[in-house]
Order: sequence, then structure tokens, then C-alpha cells
Amino acid sequence: MPEFDRQAAFSGTKEVAPSLAFDVARLAEYLAPRLAGCAAIIAVRQFKGGQSNPTYLIETPVRRYVLRRKPPGKLLPSAHAIDREFRLISALTAQDFPVPHPYLYCEEASVIGTPFYVMAHVEGRVFWEPHMPEAPAAERAALYEAMNATLARLHSYDPAALGLADFGRGENYMARQVERWGKQYHASETERIDDMERLLAWLPAHLPPAGPVRLVHGDYRLDNIIVAPTASKVAAVLDWELATLGDPLADLTYHLMAWDMPRAEDGVGFGTLVGRDLAALGIPTRAAYVDAYVARTGLDPRPHLATYLAYNFFRLAAILQGIGGRLRDGTAVSENAAGMARMVRPLAARAWQFAEEAGAR
Repeated sequence: MPEFDRQAAFSGTKEVAPSLAFDVARLAEYLAPRLAGCAAIIAVRQFKGGQSNPTYLIETPVRRYVLRRKPPGKLLPSAHAIDREFRLISALTAQDFPVPHPYLYCEEASVIGTPFYVMAHVEGRVFWEPHMPEAPAAERAALYEAMNATLARLHSYDPAALGLADFGRGENYMARQVERWGKQYHASETERIDDMERLLAWLPAHLPPAGPVRLVHGDYRLDNIIVAPTASKVAAVLDWELATLGDPLADLTYHLMAWDMPRAEDGVGFGTLVGRDLAALGIPTRAAYVDAYVARTGLDPRPHLATYLAYNFFRLAAILQGIGGRLRDGTAVSENAAGMARMVRPLAARAWQFAEEAGAR
């Protein structure tokens, strides 16, 4: 079987899925007095990537915009809170942090069927494979350094100074995440997975000591980053749906999963560095990448790294089970949803391996 081409499968746009279409004329009517050049919309396309909140490219005679909306249909509690995304990227824009410029938020479902927001279209590249197969080694090394520095910068902010002191509860973040995603997992459950049940029993009593409360992205990885067109620079960090206040080391170690990500049998899943010659590629080892983050922030996950990774592989498995639930309910956004849902079991197995490394029996 040829290797699944994630770059081709997830890059760019496609025709809007019929279940996610909306009245373009009604949108133009709403945007015309509120946003420059939107009296006429030339085309609307749906981005291929993304599994949760449908995202569209809006082309006007003046410029391109990106519209992100809450999906239609039955949704899990607290999921798809795009109003929070808009609030956060607005605060980060004021700090000149690399995010798309937010233009407006609309909570009126009458316009396109669900609430949405509009942000700038950022020119650049998205690498869907963490080994960046088309890039030279020097570019890989520089971009991994830039990713590390960008995440460290996010974790350096005092949320209160950004007007985000109430953006989440912050304290006991990992314990609340385990509880939240355990509930979401069971709400979306399509089959019993013993490793998930073991993790739900073991994790609450074995979490690392809480770190300082910081802004956390919640889904920070290479394919949620737009890279500048001609430089190894982070032009924009995308997909802030899971962002909140919490433990920055939990956020970092989510990002580290690429070094240990199970390879999907059919290729649909997440990119992985497993089995790659990192030295030849110019990509740092996981340990070196952690060392660079520690040097930048003074925050150190190393004493509890296996537990952090067990937690994050569990959390990702629960998130993907949500896709499985939407597939069951007929509200899945992506044509690759079935492949993503099949990753739940191998992710749970990898999580339990890390739990055993941390002492679970």
C-alpha cells in the first residue's frame, strides 16, 4: 500500500460539503456594512484540514478572508466555543503574537445557521508532516527552533495582563482535563477500549504537581502553524478551540507527541517522527527540544515526562473519540473522520505504555 500523502489530503480547499453549505448572499448582506469589500463574495471554499470547527476561505474583489463557524447539529457540551477563540486571538493580536487578525464575531445563528467569526487570510505554507519531506535540513532545524520559541513566548504571558484572567479556571488543569475528556469520551463512546478505562482509573491519582497558570493552546503542532512563504518563521498559529488557562507543561508535552505518535495503518491520523533519521533531517531529538524549552522558560517537565505523555495521548484519544461520535451522529466535518476515529485505540495503547513507564500496573 502506498504511503498516505497527508500533504495532498489536507492542504488547500475543496467544494463546501452540502451539510456545511450556507446562504452566501445572506452572509454578504451581513458583512457588507461591517467589513471592507464584502458587499460581493466571489467564492466560498471549505478548507480540507481540520476536524472540528468548519473553516472557509471567503474570496471578495478586495481580499481574502477566513470564516470559522460552529458546526451545525448535535454538539457535545462546552465544545466548539468559537467565541472564546475570537476573544483569545483578539488579545494575542494586541501583543503582536503570530495569529490571524480577527475582524468580527457574529453570534446570530440566523446569518449562516450557527455563530461564526471572520479573520484575516494569512499567506504561507502548512506542513502536514512533521519531518517536512520537501524541506532542506537547515529549514527544518530553523523552523523547529521557531516553533519552540513561539510556544515558550505564549507560556510567558501573564493572562491577567492580557485581560484573560477569567479565560479558564487554571488551577488543577490536568485533573479537570482528565475529568472533562473522560466524560466526553464516554459520551462519544462507540466501543469499549480497556486501555482508556485503565487510564481513567490511574491518571487522576498520579498527575504531576501543578505548574504555574498560563495560556495554553491545547493543540499546538506543526500542522496548526502557517509558516512564512519564504522563511522559517511562524507567520500564524491556528486552531485555538481548545485554548484555556492551564499548565504550560501539559501544553508542551502535547506538542512532544509527534516524536512518539503511532503510525496509522491507513495513513490517516497524525504525522509522526517515529522511525525517522532525525539527525539527517535536521530535527532535534525530543530530549534536545525539551532542553531548549526549559532554557527559554525555566519550566521543566522532565521529572514527570512519562506521566505527561500518558495524559496527552489519553486526551488526544478522547478528542478523536469525539470525531467518532460525530461520525456516528452524522455531524462529522471531515471526509477523513473515519480514519481519525480509528486512531483512538492505538493512541490509548501508547498512553498506557507511557503510564506503565511512569509506574502504572
